[in-house]
Amino acid sequence: MPLIPSGHNASVLARTDELHLGKRMALLIIATLFSLTHIHCTDKKPVNAAARSDSTATSIEVKEAAVWVAPDSLWIPRDENAELILYGRSLLTHTSEYFGPRGSITHATNGMNCQNCHLNAGTRPFGNNYSAVYSTYPKFRARSGSVESIVKRVNDCFERSLNGKPLDSTSREMQAIIAYMKWLGQDVEKGKTPKGAGLIELNYLDRAADPALGKLAFDAKCVTCHGADGQGKLSADGRSYQYPPLWGPHSYNTGAGLYRLSRFAGFIKGNMPYGTTYLSPQLTDEEAWDIAAYVNSMDRPDKPYKHDWPDISKKPIDFPSGPYADTFSVQQHKYGPFTAIQSFYKKPK
Repeated sequence: MPLIPSGHNASVLARTDELHLGKRMALLIIATLFSLTHIHCTDKKPVNAAARSDSTATSIEVKEAAVWVAPDSLWIPRDENAELILYGRSLLTHTSEYFGPRGSITHATNGMNCQNCHLNAGTRPFGNNYSAVYSTYPKFRARSGSVESIVKRVNDCFERSLNGKPLDSTSREMQAIIAYMKWLGQDVEKGKTPKGAGLIELNYLDRAADPALGKLAFDAKCVTCHGADGQGKLSADGRSYQYPPLWGPHSYNTGAGLYRLSRFAGFIKGNMPYGTTYLSPQLTDEEAWDIAAYVNSMDRPDKPYKHDWPDISKKPIDFPSGPYADTFSVQQHKYGPFTAIQSFYKKPK
């Protein structure tokens, strides 16, 4: 349920990323010539979707002027680091083809792609985009209890969401990913997080999220893409997923961000089923919470990170494994109701 298939991104982004690396220089020349005749050849920042050529944003997504809009991808070839930026975007869009079980570089991940969780190669508003990565890192994160670099953050995703191994911090692949994230956030002021950078924040339910109700909603809304067994669908070449698995051995592990119910519920509320936008949701809040509960109740790789949250009082209240700085059960921390836990931490100590 949470992930858009790479094969459905019909933008210039997806089409160009499918070219082999040997054809990249030809791509740079063609795209540069095209951009010279583009309607925005004198404007670096298009102001609305009707005037944009980059189809990763739609008119629905940019109705609110305050919401971050990704820079036009046709400007990448004009950047001095164009080849590295394009390579970084390809790595994030087709991660499995490079690092998956049949990857061309190594076999280090579960077969999912980064853009399965960071939609449209990290460009979609409220789709876990990369707009604030370069502007806010390095930064302190309570999960590790330390100041983290972009390299650390990227490798966290490789180890948790992709249930894999970290990249070499000095590799060309890591540098390409950072170059692409920097390019995406080029107009974001240092230290700032633009609107639309994260996920929709849903209000807590006045009850626990219910996996049984979630299964009913999942069967009605999600099985078309992800199957009744939640295992998704492999692409024809068998190297990546057209629709990724939501549980089982090839899905994200128990240390991933989406294993927190509030993160997963906010993700699917604003982006799922396929075709949803944050301005036109297809699920009720209750359905989003319950589907998240159902999916996260299923078996997946268990990978505890014993050094997470060294200050347990800073642990998110929906992180589903202890220890905790309170007496609420693991079950309540996983499914809720969360308001009582929230109230506990708001009380003056």
